Amino acid sequence: MLRTLRFDAVLIQAVIAGALSFAHLHDLAVAAGQDGWKAWAYPVSVDLLLVAAWRRMRTDAENRDAWLWFAIALIASLGANIATAGLLDLNNVPAWLRILVAGWPALAFLGGTLLAHAPAPEAQTPDLEPLEQPHDEPAPDLTVERIPGPAPELPPAEPAPEVVEEAPEEPAPTAAAVPVPPALLDHARKIADAHRVQTGAPIDAATLRARLGVPAALADSIALQLA
Repeated sequence: MLRTLRFDAVLIQAVIAGALSFAHLHDLAVAAGQDGWKAWAYPVSVDLLLVAAWRRMRTDAENRDAWLWFAIALIASLGANIATAGLLDLNNVPAWLRILVAGWPALAFLGGTLLAHAPAPEAQTPDLEPLEQPHDEPAPDLTVERIPGPAPELPPAEPAPEVVEEAPEEPAPTAAAVPVPPALLDHARKIADAHRVQTGAPIDAATLRARLGVPAALADSIALQLA
């Protein structure tokens, strides 16, 4: 089956623009003193350098050398188009233009060599998930029967310790036995009344001790007298 041909407007435009640029470069090379096959080699050299730099830019966008040589080839192509548009007398080409045309082959060779031997960007390898290790199968439960050994000999019984009766402890002095100064008792009574008004409950010995800064026994004696 024959494949149908579809005309792409962008492709046709690219072919026309390339042919015109090719012709302008050829005419400029002829005007600069390059004749025969050499005049046709100049546009091929410019276009190949342009394509090589573009391909390097696509694979490595951060390569500054590719951008530099792409700009050089583009300037050479645009310069030929502008020079042959009537702005330059092709019958009387200036010396500096002849020098540029004569030195272009060496410049294009240098650019093509640098682009061809530029290191390729490192490809990012996807992170590989670690392979699951096979789980070790649990070992079967083994029941080991042991032969009972002879019973160990018991050590001789120790004599029972003598019970020593402890003397009864003397009762600690009650809180009421601690004397309380009258002035301290009046001050404590005022604190207790204020505490009852604020909280609605009688003051305890711990709170009274913290407010007055007295020992625990004295605070207990004051609490008993205030109760």
